[in-house]
Amino acid sequence: MVYRSTRECLNDLDKRGELIRLKKEIDPYLDIAELTRRIHDVQGPALLFEHVKGSSFPVASNIFGTKDRAHYIFQKTLPPLRKAIELRADPRTFFKDYKNLWSLPSLAMTAFCGLPKRSLRRSPVLWKETSISQLPQCVSWPEDGGAFLTLPQVLSLMPGDRSLLKSNLGMYRIQLSGGEYDMDKEVGLHYQLHRGIGIHHTKAKALKKPWKVSIFVGGPPSHTIAAVMPMPEGLSEVIIAGMLAGRGLRWSRWRGYPILSDADFCILGEVNLERLKPEGPFGDHLGYYSLRHDFPFLKVEHVFCRRDAIMPITVVGRPPQEDSVFGALIHQLTKPMISVHLPGVKEVHAVDDAGVHPLLLAIGSERYVPYKKRVPMEVITQGFSILGFNQCSLAKYLFIAACEDDEHLSCQDIPAFFTHVLERVDWQRDLHLLTSTPIDTLDYSSGTLNAGSKLMVVCAGEKKRRLSASIPQRLSAVRDHCIVIPGLLAITLETPPDSVNTQEDTQEDTKTVLYQAINSLDPKLWHEVAMVVVSDDARELGKNFRRFLWETFTRSHPADDIHGKNERYLRRHLIFDGPLFIDARSKHHMPRELKPDPASKRRVDAYVSDDPSLQKWLR
Repeated sequence: MVYRSTRECLNDLDKRGELIRLKKEIDPYLDIAELTRRIHDVQGPALLFEHVKGSSFPVASNIFGTKDRAHYIFQKTLPPLRKAIELRADPRTFFKDYKNLWSLPSLAMTAFCGLPKRSLRRSPVLWKETSISQLPQCVSWPEDGGAFLTLPQVLSLMPGDRSLLKSNLGMYRIQLSGGEYDMDKEVGLHYQLHRGIGIHHTKAKALKKPWKVSIFVGGPPSHTIAAVMPMPEGLSEVIIAGMLAGRGLRWSRWRGYPILSDADFCILGEVNLERLKPEGPFGDHLGYYSLRHDFPFLKVEHVFCRRDAIMPITVVGRPPQEDSVFGALIHQLTKPMISVHLPGVKEVHAVDDAGVHPLLLAIGSERYVPYKKRVPMEVITQGFSILGFNQCSLAKYLFIAACEDDEHLSCQDIPAFFTHVLERVDWQRDLHLLTSTPIDTLDYSSGTLNAGSKLMVVCAGEKKRRLSASIPQRLSAVRDHCIVIPGLLAITLETPPDSVNTQEDTQEDTKTVLYQAINSLDPKLWHEVAMVVVSDDARELGKNFRRFLWETFTRSHPADDIHGKNERYLRRHLIFDGPLFIDARSKHHMPRELKPDPASKRRVDAYVSDDPSLQKWLR
């Protein structure tokens, strides 16, 4: 079905039994988010809160909460869009399959829909003027710095350019209240490294001319997905928005602002080019709070809404959440482009359970090395290509393997991928450590904003070890341990002495305990264990592979937290005797982990007890 608005989409989901309409008033401060998380955890329906405390506008959440629902929403447009991307990626392969010829008419229509259509009448979103304070003030986590828009579509143009086809449509969270913002006059813009809007901002600042930016919420669901698509520089997301909607994106121009006509809300204003303001804190998708930092802000001039406006939101937190479905859709659409932009690379997977940017898995190929006994060669260069590609450049850990060693290897089967790597990796050869590099803005493992280090682990060739599910010897200074998968061990160290006074001293002391554990190893006995994760709670980490991914790769920083026996350098290349130790304990500089508010949990318990439609899902 082709949707022209948020309400059309929700009405259709309602007919399918994929929507719960909630008529009882609910507080947007923590309670909407708490209930949304609970429904998402049980793979429940979308929610429409018809009466939101403090606002006359309804709020919708969990619209894309399951893969099946997301595929239903785009059932008619996703397949031809995927075919169109395949065609652009590799026309020769596309036309080798004669069945693809039948799809050419639908591909032509899909391409036509990618062209934005100028609205001839007044845009629906300009129906009535409102204000920031009248919008639903949704707060997701107890320590958030204010209310935020979590599904905004931020539209910007290069200063001096009026073409919508050269615009950038991105999703950058918007702080509506709190902090140092002047209510109804300013909102915060949190855009991070490698975001297209940053190029526009840089040029506007150099020109010293007013720079107008438009913020939209809602509209056809394709607009939301387009805003999170990692498009190549110079190719606008508005094209994907139209192709995925099955109809050209409707737009107009109002007093110099480009307007997405079918949106539910729009906020118009100029970015302050002279100064920044503190934004945050905000409970983010890595599962921790991102802290207060200076970011750009918008001087609000106008706020509009359409007649039947609904505020769509998402709730982010420790994965998996609703944004995990966004990642799955993006992977499906962009997969055919990987081999075009990264020759020899078969697959790249940003692991959602690890917070996306902290961990990339990849499969490359040794196309130029036909020897039976191979060592990593071309996969190393492919790995560096990945780390220089678009937002992959923000990755912290990259594990890449050669496809020739196992034709069935897939990045999607993450435990099997780790097993493949751990069977083959050589810790005296296959570690490549990069220091003083950019990493994800939301990743605080280095203790420095936007800066850190990267570790690339490459492997190719025959198996070097048989991985064991048992521990070959008792480790000195270890209090507890648990096997995560064969060859991968989690340990908890002995508690440091009580005489330590500060967190910093505690961590230095436990670092000494860690080296005692490492130096107690007998390399001959430890050949069958390839990786050891040092955890605050080894038992808990070992019970759940998702927890292993999240805790290990969000809490560790390669330059500080990877260790091994007999660490040394050979021609400035880091080597050591295995296994690889990753220190994934909580660090004093890390933000707090996200935890729900107990009072909000009690309020939502009472809310659920009064609604049979919720009790069906939340017994």
